[in-house]
Amino acid sequence: MERNSTTGGGLMRRNKVCFLDTDYTDLGIKAPHHLSYPCLKNLFTVALLLFCTVSLRAQDSVPSCPLISEVTANCDTLRSYSQRTDTVAVPQIAFPSGFQQLGENELTDSLGILNPFWEKLRLLHAGFSTDTIRIVHIGDSHIRGRILPRTTGTLLTETFGAISYTDMGINGAFCTTFTRPDRISDIAALHPDLVILSFGTNESHNRRYNTILHYRQMDELVRMLRDSLPSVPLLMTTPPGSYDSFRKSRRRRTYSINPRTAIAVETMRRFADDNGLAVWDMYEAVGGRQRACLNWQEAGLMRPDHVHYLPEGYVLQGELFYQALLKAYNDYVGY
Repeated sequence: MERNSTTGGGLMRRNKVCFLDTDYTDLGIKAPHHLSYPCLKNLFTVALLLFCTVSLRAQDSVPSCPLISEVTANCDTLRSYSQRTDTVAVPQIAFPSGFQQLGENELTDSLGILNPFWEKLRLLHAGFSTDTIRIVHIGDSHIRGRILPRTTGTLLTETFGAISYTDMGINGAFCTTFTRPDRISDIAALHPDLVILSFGTNESHNRRYNTILHYRQMDELVRMLRDSLPSVPLLMTTPPGSYDSFRKSRRRRTYSINPRTAIAVETMRRFADDNGLAVWDMYEAVGGRQRACLNWQEAGLMRPDHVHYLPEGYVLQGELFYQALLKAYNDYVGY
C-alpha cells in the first residue's frame, strides 16, 4: 500500500494495475483509463490462438501420393501404397479321385522373363489398355488336338478380355519340325506377345534318345525364334507323360511307362534355365516320375494308344495350365 497524492492522500492498492498513456482521441475510441494485467494476458492468449489457427488453415494438406513431377523413374505408385486391385481369383482344380502325389502347379521364371507379358495383361485387366494380347502356342499332337490350348485360351479370354490364342500343332512333331524359315515366318506374322513351346513326347519316344542332341535341337529352334522375335518372351511346357508299347511274339501288345520322359523333362528344364525361358512343368505337377502316367491311366483319361488323351484329359491339362498362368500373374501384380 502507498499513499496517493492525487486523491487527497487516500490509500491506493499497489497490485496488478497497468496505466495506459496512449491518447485514442484521434481514433474516435474512448479508451479506458487503465487495463489490468490479467486482461492483457487473456488478449495475448486469444491472439496467439487465432494466429495458430490461421497458420494451420493455410498449411497445404499432406499429399496422399507423390507429386507426378517427383515420382522417380519406374516407380509403381500402386505397389508403393499397397493399393493393388489387379489380382484375379485362381480357381481350384477338381482332380479325379485316383490322382496321387501331385506336385506344385506353378511356372518357373526366376529371371522375370514373362514380366512384360504380365504387365500387358495387367493393363488390359485394369482397363488402361484395349490392345489385343496375342499368344501363339506351338507343339506336337497334344497341341494339334486343340482341346488343351483352346481350353486355356478360352479361360484367359473370359478373365482378361481381348486375348488372341492361336495354336499351331503338328502331329508327330519334334521341336526341330518348326526350325524352318517358313514356319518361323508364320509365327512372326501373328505378332505374338508370348510364344509357348510344347514338345518332348516324340523326342522321348525315340529309344535312342540323346540328351545332347535334344538340347541342340531346342537351341536351334529358340535361336531362330529370337532372331525373328527378339523381344518376345518364350514359355516352355513339359509333356504330360506316356507309355512305351511293345509286342512279344504274337502276344497282345503290352505297355510300360516310358522311362525317357523324365530324362527329357530334366533336359528341357536345364535348357530353359541356361537360356532364359520360363517353364511350366506339367509332368511334375501331375505326379512326375512316380505317378504322372499312373494318374492319367488309372483315372481313365488316356486313349488306348497310351500316348494321347481323351477330351476330358486335355481339358484338365488346359485348366491346369490356366491355373499356373494365373498364379504367376498374381505373383507379378501382387509384388
